[in-house]
Amino acid sequence: MNNIAVIYQSHYGTTQKYAEWIAQALDADLLNRKKVSVSDLSQYDMIIYGGGLYAGGLLGIDLVSKSKFKHLVVFTVGLADPKLMDYAEIMAKAFQNQAYQPDQVYHFRGGIDYPKLSFLHRSLMTLLKKTVEKKSDSEISAEGKAILETYGQKVDFIDKEVLIPLLTYVKEILA
Repeated sequence: MNNIAVIYQSHYGTTQKYAEWIAQALDADLLNRKKVSVSDLSQYDMIIYGGGLYAGGLLGIDLVSKSKFKHLVVFTVGLADPKLMDYAEIMAKAFQNQAYQPDQVYHFRGGIDYPKLSFLHRSLMTLLKKTVEKKSDSEISAEGKAILETYGQKVDFIDKEVLIPLLTYVKEILA
């Protein structure tokens, strides 16, 4: 198989876990976003970037959103169910330059552990919850519903099986 780098940025570990599984399945290099630069990536045939979804943005995406790679696959990890979530706005914001778009994008469900959240993140989640609670049921997004359903809890939605389409795609492209 060609040279593949799986790069991730994760606050609490769910994105990292998905990245580890992908790297292992593809025999790829696993790189922490905080320790790599764009110039470090020129040796790879394929970049697989994973970032957590926070405050309507994709964590660390600036590393790959402004550069052209031979192959770029992106995966996101968030609290909301990807089957119910519309990611169009988040992805448009992440890849504003039309010349640099990922080949494929996959969305995975992560988890949350409120006791482990930083003070800032806990405060933001409380504020988000209060904002969502003020909306009518028809106005609440999938993300908002996930916040209300999981608030204050420890929940883990990570699932290795959801990686199959991504892994199949990469293997087909690089075959």
